[in-house]
Amino acid sequence: MGGSGTAEGAPCRCDAEAGEGDPGAAEERFRGLLEAAPDAMVIVDHGGVIRLVNAQTEVLFGYRREELLGRPVELLVPGRFREQHTRHRGGYGANRQVRPMGAGLELHGLRKDGTEFPVEISLSPLETADGPLVSAAVRDVSERKAAEERFRGLLEAAPDAMVIVDHGGVIRLVNAQTEVLFGYRREELLGRPVELLVPGRFREQHTRHRGGYGANRQVRPMGAGLELHGLRKDGTEFPVEISLSPLETADGPLVSAAVRDVSERKAAEQRINELAALVESSQDAILAKTLDGRITYWNAAAQRMYGYTAEEAIGRNVAVLAAADHQEEIAALLERLRDGHKVEHFETLRVTKDGRMLDVDVTLWPTRASDDTVVGACAIVRDISDRKRVEAELTALYEQQRHIALTLQRSLMGTPAAIPGLAAASRYLPATQGAGVGGDWFDLIPLGAGQVGVLIGDVMGRGLEAAAVMGQLRSAAHALAKTGMQPRQLMQALDAAVSDLDVPDQLVTCCYLVIAPEAGEVTICSAGHLPILVATPDDGVRMLTVPVSTPLGVGDVLHQQTCVAVPPGGTLALYTDGLIETPDSDIEYRLNQLIAVLDAALATAPDLETAADHVLAGLLPDAQSHNDDVTLLLARLPAAPLATATTHLPAVPTAVREGRTYLGKVLASWDCAQAADDARLLVSEVITNAVQHACGPLGLHMRRTPTELTVEISDCSTRLPQPRLATADEESGRGLVLVDTLADSWGVRPTDEGKTTWFTLRL
Repeated sequence: MGGSGTAEGAPCRCDAEAGEGDPGAAEERFRGLLEAAPDAMVIVDHGGVIRLVNAQTEVLFGYRREELLGRPVELLVPGRFREQHTRHRGGYGANRQVRPMGAGLELHGLRKDGTEFPVEISLSPLETADGPLVSAAVRDVSERKAAEERFRGLLEAAPDAMVIVDHGGVIRLVNAQTEVLFGYRREELLGRPVELLVPGRFREQHTRHRGGYGANRQVRPMGAGLELHGLRKDGTEFPVEISLSPLETADGPLVSAAVRDVSERKAAEQRINELAALVESSQDAILAKTLDGRITYWNAAAQRMYGYTAEEAIGRNVAVLAAADHQEEIAALLERLRDGHKVEHFETLRVTKDGRMLDVDVTLWPTRASDDTVVGACAIVRDISDRKRVEAELTALYEQQRHIALTLQRSLMGTPAAIPGLAAASRYLPATQGAGVGGDWFDLIPLGAGQVGVLIGDVMGRGLEAAAVMGQLRSAAHALAKTGMQPRQLMQALDAAVSDLDVPDQLVTCCYLVIAPEAGEVTICSAGHLPILVATPDDGVRMLTVPVSTPLGVGDVLHQQTCVAVPPGGTLALYTDGLIETPDSDIEYRLNQLIAVLDAALATAPDLETAADHVLAGLLPDAQSHNDDVTLLLARLPAAPLATATTHLPAVPTAVREGRTYLGKVLASWDCAQAADDARLLVSEVITNAVQHACGPLGLHMRRTPTELTVEISDCSTRLPQPRLATADEESGRGLVLVDTLADSWGVRPTDEGKTTWFTLRL
């Protein structure tokens, strides 16, 4: 057993001299003192045998007196300490003095029932006639230890770092939060000056303040009004708040310092100050209001915008800023805020103090209490009057430029000529976004001799550049088609033209068709264009199966053409990608949709114009929502001629007479005597040219329509005849002049075998 208390007094003698007379009386007085002691008193001899105990010992340890006398004192020591206790007892015999037992150690006693309890023990030597004894005053410190544990528990449970120092500024106790906050282990702090935790530049001042607190000890914040800082073990500083409390203890006065890291709060305060500065320096009006519309905050920009000072605005209802016809709008906005909804970029009108109307952009959001309930709202208001004025000017300018661009585009696109016998309907819708111009075009070209050329193309891209490229290509394609050039040759020429334009990354899709209604054929060449659709009474609507090469502008591509059978009266449908391509639909699906809509339209519409309107309504229900040009061309093939006749002639002079004779017989059978004379003369001139300048065999082909007679002479020479003016003494050079004079129209077109020269006469 041992303790940390201190017993005062000198060694005692229990003999006759101490009583100055009667030994029995002295012993009785000693026993009386022993029994009156507040602590348990255990007196042992040099061998550690218990010789005397008092009643407090019986109460404390639970033994009767007779159970202790003569027993080793280790009986009262927990088993794990007995060996160590025996050594300490022997050591005390060599150095007998009044002192606490086991100073600095945690001592425990052992009761009869086996329970342990914390004790303090004070040792005093006794000199007796029976030899030296040792008196041990044993005190149960369970309650004090429990109180200390409670104190330490409270200390450890404190949310702040707790540092307890003595009057000299030495650290006596810290909690775990102190270790976390300052980065020291507990043993590195205990016994060290508290200035260890203070930045160097403040230490001298801190020592003075600590001395001043010793003279005026009270619970108060430390350094009121000052910026306090702590110093971590790693040398970093941080802002702190410190609350000081005096403690009175048995060991003297102490001071408890509760240290709180306020880094986050200081940072938040700094951010709040920065935000407040931003709000006040904002060029936008910023105001706060309650849910019933009462203004609670008004920044400088709000004063500049509306003309009210903060004193005039705060407390008034925000409705004062709305015009008379916008009062209901204020109530609706407050209701949305009350429901917790944010309102972003709401454009409206507001009225100033002097009655001026402002176009404003308002963003509002609800403000919430700590329990997340909406208690008010904040608003950022921007004056957009200048922007609205500029927008109106830009809109007018945009519409003007759009009108100019569309006029230019339509001028470049041209209007296809009406071709007798060919029913056609076309639709062009410019894009509804941007300038509205693009690179779509289409053309119908009369090629003579009953043939018609059909062109459709799409210059990829938007804007005036695409429209300019389109205009050049359309003009070139029209001129090339008028020469009678075959589709594949025309496409090769356009490919070269696109390359010569030197427009980077410019691609063009194009399709050229030559319709020959007499033969019931359409010759097609497609350069990357969408499939051509054909509708016939027997088969409905289907795609024409033709080879599709790469778009124009790729270069070094051999374009192919093919002939497909299309009976007279069949309807061709040509279109650009704006009609069927949408961002959210598969192009195959949209193409099938076009086929279905076109089939229904042609079956029910009385004419192609009505059918075209039905197709656009079915594919583009919202005519104002397409972002690309839309082009649609419907062309119905002319009816077949009433009659045809063909013969072949050798390239010899007698072919002229044979041709005239055959022509006369056929015209007589067709009841076309009114055209016989001119027809015979023109046939004679054309066959004569073929015999003299070409090679055979020669082909003579005639066909009649209700209004026209067409005669074609084909040969195997690619050399094209050139009209010229003959001098008076020349025998030749007048034949083509006669053809040009007498025929209603004439021309030459190349063929795979050579060429065909044709002329027409109206009946």
